[in-house]
Amino acid sequence: MKSVLAVLAGCMALASGAAAQQTPKEQLPSAPLPPSTSSQSSAPSRITLEDALRLAQQHNHALMALRSTILQNEAMETTANLRPNPTLAWDAQFIPLFQPSNFNSDYLDNAAQFDIGVSYLFERGKKRQHRLQAAKDATTVVRSQVTDSGRQLDFNVAQQFINVLLAESTLAFAQQDLDSFQKTVDISELRYKAGDMSEGDLLKIKLQLLQFQSDVSAARLARIQGLAGLRQFLGFESVPDDYEVTGELDYQPVRATVVDLKTLASRSRPDLMAAQESVTAAKSQVALAQANGKQDLTAGMSYSHTGGVNSATVSFSIPLAVFDRNQGEIARTRYTVTQAQEQLSETTQQVSTDVVDGFENVKTNDEIIKLYQGGYVDQAKQSRDITEYAYRRGAASLLDYLDSERTYRANQLAYRQALASYMVALEQLRQAVGTRNLP
Repeated sequence: MKSVLAVLAGCMALASGAAAQQTPKEQLPSAPLPPSTSSQSSAPSRITLEDALRLAQQHNHALMALRSTILQNEAMETTANLRPNPTLAWDAQFIPLFQPSNFNSDYLDNAAQFDIGVSYLFERGKKRQHRLQAAKDATTVVRSQVTDSGRQLDFNVAQQFINVLLAESTLAFAQQDLDSFQKTVDISELRYKAGDMSEGDLLKIKLQLLQFQSDVSAARLARIQGLAGLRQFLGFESVPDDYEVTGELDYQPVRATVVDLKTLASRSRPDLMAAQESVTAAKSQVALAQANGKQDLTAGMSYSHTGGVNSATVSFSIPLAVFDRNQGEIARTRYTVTQAQEQLSETTQQVSTDVVDGFENVKTNDEIIKLYQGGYVDQAKQSRDITEYAYRRGAASLLDYLDSERTYRANQLAYRQALASYMVALEQLRQAVGTRNLP
């Protein structure tokens, strides 16, 4: 009798210790706060979502490679604005290379012929101005395309960052659940030793412990993989090997209407701007092709010394546009205008579709979040706590307790996944609109 009372006393002590460690109101675990100033030097660096976006824009090598195309196009503007080089021509005729005895000053002055002259190509039709404008318009398109690549990168970084937050939240919950269930295993062993539990029930509880341990290992692996994937976007040199993220799975409702978002997207989407600028660039190419159809004038002036006589020559030449008037290139560039206009229409429709899809995705995930926050999360926890309390006092069966524990764990993991899905949907909407500042 005394041994049974001792075992029951030990059970009550363990149960009260577990209850004392639980917070009054369970909250989603978040990444730890930054270390204090005294330990800043030894603590690993931490980054927020905004830090991650900034680092990616500064250090992502794929984006940096794309930005070099802007500089390349600006260099092409310099080339397009260059004028033709003048041509210097010089010749000497009737030089007695095979009769060296005749090679004297009198022969060179009276019998040999020397010519030297300069010619220059005068471009007509304002070709240089049209070349420069076409190059500038092409640079504008490339700049918007690079900005659009930055928009895509922002979404990838934010999505990966949220995956890391989900992994950290899941890991914290799995570790907390493992610690709590370990206390149940300890109590069950005491009850088994006291003869209050069968060996079969004890084995069932210990086998259930394996699931909690597996959850911790899987969450830890997901966190490591998530941090590695995020670092790939940020640039490996931008963060140390042991960097961490700070933030939490959060719910921020969207107040804007789909009409407001479409209007904002029409002003903010860089790919739409690039499509609009492509039409302008195509028209610049038409103007350049028409200018290239104008025939250029070549003018020259030369000095000649022939038979002791000095003379000057002035020359002008211009091709006769009888056959080649650049008709094919003019026609081709006009078709590129039609192509750019059709692509603009397609991009406009795609922007509208992206906004609608993103808005509906956020709306659907918002409804799911409200269902969980409307009571399902608290109800699952209350059910688990009541069943656990009853089981530890012999008022509930082992199967009831294990079932409530599985339901609670599944509910918590699903809630965290729902929060992460909502945050990803919100990032998708930001990507569709083209700005992170939603109305």
